[in-house]
Amino acid sequence: MSEARVVYFDCASGASGDMLLGAVVDLGLPIETLRQELAGLRLPGYRLEASRVRRAGLAATKVDVLVDPGDKPHRHLGDILALLDASSLRPADRERAAALFRRLAEAEAAVHGTSSEKVHFHEVGAVDSIVDIVGGVVALRWLGSTRFVASPLNLGSGTVSMSHGTFPVPPPATARLVQGVPVYSDGEGELLTPTGALLVTAYAGGYGPLPPMRIEKVGHGAGGRETKGRPNVLRLVLGQEDARATGERVLVLETELDDAAPQILGPLLETLLAKGALDAFFTPVQMKKGRPGVLVTVIAPPTARDVVEEVLFRETTTLGVRRQEWERTVLEREVARVDTAYGPIRVKIGRRRGVVYNVWPEFDDCVRAAGERGVAVKEVIAAALAAWRAATTERP
Repeated sequence: MSEARVVYFDCASGASGDMLLGAVVDLGLPIETLRQELAGLRLPGYRLEASRVRRAGLAATKVDVLVDPGDKPHRHLGDILALLDASSLRPADRERAAALFRRLAEAEAAVHGTSSEKVHFHEVGAVDSIVDIVGGVVALRWLGSTRFVASPLNLGSGTVSMSHGTFPVPPPATARLVQGVPVYSDGEGELLTPTGALLVTAYAGGYGPLPPMRIEKVGHGAGGRETKGRPNVLRLVLGQEDARATGERVLVLETELDDAAPQILGPLLETLLAKGALDAFFTPVQMKKGRPGVLVTVIAPPTARDVVEEVLFRETTTLGVRRQEWERTVLEREVARVDTAYGPIRVKIGRRRGVVYNVWPEFDDCVRAAGERGVAVKEVIAAALAAWRAATTERP
């Protein structure tokens, strides 16, 4: 892949769920499309409206979730997961949203010293926050990006009033969500909300300045108030990044297991790959108390982090997952078909700057053809390579 679409979260004025929705609508997502997608949530009692506003003289899009009176904001994690399970959202969106709410519940549970299942979602359990989070998943998927990067996150300053009292900015749950992420404080009031922190940190695979790109569009999502010194907007910059110049970023997630039944490990790899992992493998390791164990390593796009972690927690006995971001250089890949005496075989070709470095037949095709013709697999592989070389030589 020579080029990738990248989205940059410019969080100079913080971020919130409604600001993110506004920025994506500003980039071209029709509000009616967003309404139709969210209708699959089957959540009554709200309306979604979009309007053009100005913040410090800058034109931006404001998306409001207008909630009917009488909403009960105190919901448990189980209530929201049941809502998602009963929805007709796209399966990938449903799974991503569920992973986000689980992560939010873990942050709240750590703050209050309880379990995720017992957490009461207060502000984030309200209809508008549920719509912000699920709508954020829908909107970011609509952008079709393969990579997300964020600026350091501006938290704001001062205090914020919540159901449990008045807390300094950032409030406890937000502080948990941004652990390990570059942040700073500049400006009055709460600029980074829990929903904004949840969405940006879940999708961003890296933090820093605007990456090298060819900018296609810029979207501005407005917050609900004017702020001093800068427009109260979340800016999303959408463009094409040259992977040959910058490399491709992946997440490497690891966990060791010494108490998992071997029978679950085979299906685990299949599940991880089905959920978007680029690769997954095991390494034998020696663990504490002399126990033999296995190191599970998963390589995944940064956007698949939550889904991959959810699989590891659900399908294994692990209590924690390490992760780090790596850069990798990949060849530009092409799949061609060649005709052999054993039938058509797909061939994978790897190039860099126009030079072919690797050619190899698709192994499953070779196994199938060998079985059908009663020959050795190595004969089919050799025939496919010879056919590709012959076809390449014949080209003008």
